[in-house]
Amino acid sequence: MPLALYALAVATFAIGTTEFVVVGLIPGIAADLSVSLPSAGLLVSLYALSITLGTPIFSALTGSLPRRELAIGLMVVFTACNLSAALAPGYGTLLLSRIVMAVAHGVFFGVGAACATSLVSRSRSGGAIAVMMGGLTIAMVIGVPLGSWIGQLFNWRTPFYVVAGMGTVAVIGLIWLLPHEIHYQPPAPFLTQLSLLGNRRLATMYLLTAIGFGSTFVVFTFLSPLLTNVTGVRKETVNIALLLFGAATVVGNLSGGMLSDALGTRKAMLLLLCGLIVSFTLIPVAVHNEAAIFAAITVWGVFAFAIPPVMQAGVVATAEQVAPNALATASGFNIAAFNLGISSGSFLGGLLLRDAGLLATPYASIAMAAGALLIVAFALHPQPAITNAKAK
Repeated sequence: MPLALYALAVATFAIGTTEFVVVGLIPGIAADLSVSLPSAGLLVSLYALSITLGTPIFSALTGSLPRRELAIGLMVVFTACNLSAALAPGYGTLLLSRIVMAVAHGVFFGVGAACATSLVSRSRSGGAIAVMMGGLTIAMVIGVPLGSWIGQLFNWRTPFYVVAGMGTVAVIGLIWLLPHEIHYQPPAPFLTQLSLLGNRRLATMYLLTAIGFGSTFVVFTFLSPLLTNVTGVRKETVNIALLLFGAATVVGNLSGGMLSDALGTRKAMLLLLCGLIVSFTLIPVAVHNEAAIFAAITVWGVFAFAIPPVMQAGVVATAEQVAPNALATASGFNIAAFNLGISSGSFLGGLLLRDAGLLATPYASIAMAAGALLIVAFALHPQPAITNAKAK
């Protein structure tokens, strides 16, 4: 594979690390900046919401710009925002830095995919994207727990400095290795992209993605205070939980792909959501025992992160029938739905934390996952008769 793909992978590693490393830093941020835990949790929810809302808008606005220069520019913005977050004098500056870097994050993934596929022959495009996205997977397994550990060893600002350093390496790599001429298909007009939301099955799948995947982040956003305040583990031990969860996401991602191929979207989601509900049910039962809660977190991570490949495959298969010329747009809306779920779940967790306490979060997750299960059972029909782009 071309070396430029590995520069893109370094970029996605930095992006994946900075998105979720905050989960392990929330107590330290709240204490240092004199804000509540729910307010610190907004650093996760508003980040995801900014990806959801900002990505389609700025992708459309920058659609005519050269891919190479745009990819480099986005990583420069992302890197500068991480440096701004590390130096933030107060909560407002930190939050604003997270919002801007989130938009750069969202647009970069679409631009990066175009760059990756332009570097290889058409028959190897899937492998090229896999190399680029491998950075994101490694971030969940290594970057997030390592960043959390660094933040606890020094202070919460240090991981942002580290990510800014990784971003700098990515920028240099992209400048050095990306070819100057990158051929790509310009995105469809923004209104044309929005018209996909009018397809009933796609809209149902996006709703399912948001609710089903979002259920995880009601608890996950506040996992660190849950483990330290309720389970009673040391804050350093939280990193072990994040490492286990990260490893479980890899297993879940691989398992989800196999389930999708074997069972199809509907049956796979029925199975995964039932497993997710059981996982959430185990959390309040196991939360007072360190070994038990770590086991529950591992099982939960497998079921939670088996959902993305199943839903992404389902959306692509549906889009191939209803809008074969808009596969990238349909897939992009599903990514937006994932981030809407993250935003909604973490925001709900913050509300519960303020009013009902940490132990209320798993029950809200159960309710969201159960709602997703009802959508699969009653609204996601097994064999829709979709024959053209106007099918409903």
